[in-house]
Order: sequence, then C-alpha cells, then structure tokens
Amino acid sequence: MATGIRDKVAILGMGCTNFGERWDAGSEDLMVEAFTEALADAGIAREDIQAAWLGAALDDVNVGNSALPLAFALRLRPMPVTRVENMCATGTEALRAAVYAVAAGACDIALALGVEKLKDTGYGGLPLRTKGLANDLWMPYGSAPGSFAQLAGAYARRHGIEAGDLKRAMAHVSWKSHQNGALNPKAHLRKAVSMDTILNAPLIADPLGLFDCCGVSDGAACAIVTTPDIARGLGKRDIVTVKAIQLSASNGWESQHGTWDGSYVRNTREASRRAYAEAGINDPRVQLGLTEVHDCFSITELVTMEDLGLSDEGRAPFDILDGRFDRDGTLPCQIDGGLKCFGHPVGASGLRMAYEVYSQLLGRAGERQRATVDFGLTHNLGGAPFNSVAAVSILGRLD
Repeated sequence: MATGIRDKVAILGMGCTNFGERWDAGSEDLMVEAFTEALADAGIAREDIQAAWLGAALDDVNVGNSALPLAFALRLRPMPVTRVENMCATGTEALRAAVYAVAAGACDIALALGVEKLKDTGYGGLPLRTKGLANDLWMPYGSAPGSFAQLAGAYARRHGIEAGDLKRAMAHVSWKSHQNGALNPKAHLRKAVSMDTILNAPLIADPLGLFDCCGVSDGAACAIVTTPDIARGLGKRDIVTVKAIQLSASNGWESQHGTWDGSYVRNTREASRRAYAEAGINDPRVQLGLTEVHDCFSITELVTMEDLGLSDEGRAPFDILDGRFDRDGTLPCQIDGGLKCFGHPVGASGLRMAYEVYSQLLGRAGERQRATVDFGLTHNLGGAPFNSVAAVSILGRLD
C-alpha cells in the first residue's frame, strides 16, 4: 500500500532569479541564474545531478518542445532530462517529478527547474494558444480576467456577500501583497500601493480592477533534491523536507452539467485534502506557518482560503479584512508578494513559491522572516476557465 513521500526527500538547494521585464536575458540565461544559486546552496558539483526536469508551459513562445535547452544551458552531463507542462501548475509539476524520482530510489540527486519568458511575446497577458484544440483547452471562455470575474460573481451570490464587502476584501488582498513585495528584492513590483489607489483603479473585468490582476513577467526558479541521509552526509544540519505534493486534475465535469455553481475550485479542495493527510496536518489553520497561493487575481486568493480550509465557508472576506493573512497575522499569505508582485511566468511560479517557503524555514527571508515556521504550503491552479488542475505542496523541517 502506498505510504506517501513524507520526509523521504530533502531539498538540498534552491535558487530564484529576479522576476520582471528581463529584456537583458533569454530563457537560457534565466535558467543559469536560478541554477547557479541552487547549486551553490546545495554545495555539490553539477556532475552529481543524475536526472533533471524542466517546467515550461508555453512551448511555442519559450524553450521548445523538449528539455534539451536545459541540458545545453546548464552543461549537464549525459542524463535523463524531461520537459513537463501542466498549465499554471507546471513549476510544481517539475518539482513533483524530481521528488518522486528520488523517493522511488530511481536517482539520488535530481533537479527541477521552471522558467518562462513572457515579456518577449508582446502580449499584455498570457499568450493565447492558436493551434486548434489547444486554444479551446487553454481559455475557452474568453480572457483570464473575464473568467475570474465570473468566479467573483458566483462566490458573492452563493454566500450573499455584498458587493462593497467583496470589493474591500479583494482590495485588501492586493494591498497586503504590495506591502510584502516592497520588501522583496527579487519581486517585479516593489512599490507599496494604498487602499484608495486600489479601490479607485480602472475596472478590467467587473468587479476586478487593475490592482486585482497580477502582471506579466519573466523568471526562473530551481530546486535540487535528494534523500535526507545524503543531505546529512553532505553536512546539512537544518534540513527541509517535502511533506507532501498532491495534484488534482478535472475530468471536465464542471462544464458537463449544472452541479457546480462556479463559486469554488473543487480540485484545490481535493489536492489540499490529500496533501494534509500525506503531511500529517490535522489543523492547517494552526500548524501552517505561511502559505503561497495562486493569486493570479485577488478573488482567486480569497476563494482559495476557503478551498484550503483556512477560512470557513463564506467567511474569507471578513478574515482577510481582519488581517488574518497579513504579514503580521496568524497565517500570512503571499509574504513574498505573490503573483501580484512577481507576475506569473507560468513555468516558474510553483517553484518560486517553494523558494519562499524554503527560505522561511531556513530563516533566510530577511525583512519578511517569520519568527516561527514549522510548515509552509504552496498552491497552484489553472486551466479552463480556472479549475482544470490544482497542485498543493507542503514543506517543513525534518522531524
């Protein structure tokens, strides 16, 4: 019987580029930047790596259809290299593959790297797929802001939330992230924004205003993973392990009949339920020290708090306004600035989130550092329109 991967895999090192309008760098440059930091952090030679996975979601505008650009850019020795894609969960999918390989005993040291170059495409948002069925799968209901605006409307209707209360809660989500991002030297947007500015910004897709939407950026993040025993043998003393990585993908039921009202994301609920069980988390509101969730839009973060079981049904707007998820709250969310301040280079986002949790667990987060972090959670969601796939990972110190 399967027992899960809890504490079977340690993170030996991680790296993350500065995110932003990286006109100075191509995808290969970003890969090298993230990898160089991860390799130095791991304290190993590149020849020690035995397998690698590249997460890149938009193959037609990025690195091509294989992982060979990763092997070339990093000058890896001959080994298995694999490209993975799973919509907005692509970065976490790359990490999952590397972690599972180590947990299975297929290799001792594995690499996961996620990268995306979006600014060069010229699109104001995510580039649209244009090749037949792929376009329908990527965004069949129109724009991303339009789709997530529907989530806001459905959520408000289901729970009887007044428009003003929802708008203020969404504004607080954005305000909080910009306050946090101002403290992060690797974030794209590093300027605090006032509540008045957010509330009075132009509408993009009612009720989502300009500051309710994350931006577009370039970036990469990287993890090197191994077994706890090997980590100890390399002299690591404060060891971060993977407690759980769970992914849930839709079979399309949301679009096939009227059972789903569009006010929540079932796959987030399913992935988090499995992740909590795998990690031994019985009370996530108490045991988690911070979360990094998929805040592509402010309403997404709000709804995700309930989908992860961190707020009661219909109560997330009020928990947000009460400061529960602020940097100094009981359960900080997006303490690094989130997608709101990093943007969403799709292949990199999941690993970028893990980088922040890893940094917090090791006490390396500088001005953002939490006094106590035992467990941290990352979450991605994506697809058509916003519910096709969800991934949840939980990291913590070795017991």
